[in-house]
Order: sequence, then structure tokens, then C-alpha cells
Amino acid sequence: MRGMITTGAVAAAIAAAMILAALARGPRGRGVTDMDGKKPNREGAACGSCGSSNASGDEKLTPEQRRVMRCGGTEAPFSGEHWDRKDPGLYRCAACGRELFASSAKYDSGSGWPSFIEPVERGSISEKIDTGLGMTRTEIVCAGCGAHLGHVFDDGPTPTGRRYCVNSVSLDFEHEEDSPVSEEKNDAAPRAATTERAMFAAGCFWGVEAAFRKVEGVTETAVGYSGGTKPDPTYEEVCTNTTGHAEVVLVAYDPGKVSFRELLDVFWKIHDPTQVNRQGPDVGRQYRSAMFYLDDTQRREAEASRNALAGSGDLDKPIATEITETGPFYRAEEYHQRYFEKHGDQGCAIH
Repeated sequence: MRGMITTGAVAAAIAAAMILAALARGPRGRGVTDMDGKKPNREGAACGSCGSSNASGDEKLTPEQRRVMRCGGTEAPFSGEHWDRKDPGLYRCAACGRELFASSAKYDSGSGWPSFIEPVERGSISEKIDTGLGMTRTEIVCAGCGAHLGHVFDDGPTPTGRRYCVNSVSLDFEHEEDSPVSEEKNDAAPRAATTERAMFAAGCFWGVEAAFRKVEGVTETAVGYSGGTKPDPTYEEVCTNTTGHAEVVLVAYDPGKVSFRELLDVFWKIHDPTQVNRQGPDVGRQYRSAMFYLDDTQRREAEASRNALAGSGDLDKPIATEITETGPFYRAEEYHQRYFEKHGDQGCAIH
């Protein structure tokens, strides 16, 4: 199953060995490009040597932090102060102070670097393609100042299936009791202590994910496959309509900002729930309408929402949406994640 911790730990250890071997051979150029293939213009990045930078906050960085954060370096595994930290708190960018990761998202990947399953909020981190060291990886940088943080891999634990592998020197840790409460947060409704999740199928997952990512309170999304019988399926296998899987979107959300009932309202609006095993031109069981509940509360709310829509008179056909218990979630290939954000295409209309 994609995302199991034991598999991730092995993969992380192998990746660490490969990186260290490549570093031992000496620098070969990072070859970093954006998702569209263009060279990034990283604001504040040092030019030529690692000794200078004009980015705000860089005056407080140590030479090692400049080497890593501004020149894309990598600290040795098991050497950083945060790799084995278990204290509750918040991890910020060491250069600009931007909130990046919560301790609740941290886990021991076995790699020797701090590892997280997700950032603290959408937009706090940017991703870039890195072809340095003789391999292709996805680099992660601070969205605030462009500082190099590390890389993200698709071998993390469920439910996200991601491993954000970060250099300790790129992070400042703030203990939970020391975290300041800004006036803006103090005036707002109390934030929930935990992030909740929901999973939906409503046709092509490109468009479904894009729709949910626009909802205030949605903190993260991932597209993948669920509801079938084949473990760890590929996109090509799902497209054969023989695996039983649906194209799904796993949504993480802050219940203090958006409720599950409101997410259901979005779900009904972005597709035609009366179509059976299809959405528009996309035909096959993988495109069925379905809501996968995580607990009895979600099940009851989903059934009540479906019944209310059925009795509203807004639909001229019976609702075909399946409401079923959540099974394993298999994260889809990376090129499917946030597809429209990468390609700027707003196609894949559902109905």
C-alpha cells in the first residue's frame, strides 16, 4: 500500500544514502526548474558563492544556514537539532519566520531529517523540480522568502502519502506555550485543535481537487484512488475500469472555518450526482459519484444531505451517489496532484 510507514522508512534510508553519495562526489549543479520548466528567479538567493544574500532576515543566518537555505545545500542526516524533536509546537522558516509545519504533522521517517506529512497550511510552501545530483526530485522552498527547505517525496504515511523531508537548519522551532497569539487570530473564532478529513469522488479528480482548493478552510488536498480491490493501483490500471477504484480527492480541512456539511454542499454543486458511472464525457466506474465517510457522524450527515437534495425538487433524476465507508487511499502519481495549478488549464468541466 502506498504510504505505509515501514516502506517509507526504507525508501527514506535509500534516498539518504544516494544523496550522501552524490554529495561526496562534489557539486554538479542543481539544475532546478519550476513546474513549467523555467529557471526560477529566487528572490534573495545568493549569487555565485554562498556568502551573500539580500533577502530580509538573512543577517541572522549562520554560514551553514546560508549554505543550505540560499545555495540549496543539504545538512548531514541525524545531525540537525530537530530531526528527533518531539515537543509540541510550530516550525517556522529560519529566514523569514513564516509558519511552515506543525509538530502534529511530524513523524519519524528513519531518514535522519525532520519529516512531516503536510505543511501547516496551503500556500506556505512552494514546489520546484530539482534535477541536481543526477536525479529528479521535487524541491520545497519557503513561499515567503524562497529559502531552500528540502524535498518532498511520495513515500510518506497515510492519509497524505507525502514525506516533506526538511533540513533542520532551515527551521526555527517555537514551543507551543511560547507561540504568540496575533490580534487577528485572537479576534477570530477559536481554531480547532486537529485537522479533519473527508473524501469525495465526483468525476475527473483534476477539476474536483481544484474546486475544493478554493474553499476557505480547506488546508490541503490530495488526489488518488479508493473504493476498489487492487492494492497500490496506477492511473493506467484504474483507467481500465477493472480495479473498482474511483478517482477521489482527500480533503483536509479546519472545522473551525468550514464544516463537513458545507463541504457536502460544494460536492453536490460541482458535479451531476444523477449520472451513473460517469461525469460528462468521462465514462467508467472510476468516474462514479461517491462520498466516502470516515465515521458515523460523516455518514449520517452525508445521508441527510443526500436526502435533502433528493427532496428539494432541484433534480429531475434519482441521485446515484454512493455513500460508503472509507477504505485505503492510494495517492495518485505526482503529475496528477494540483494539476490545474501546474498547467494553468481550467478544462475538465464536469457538467
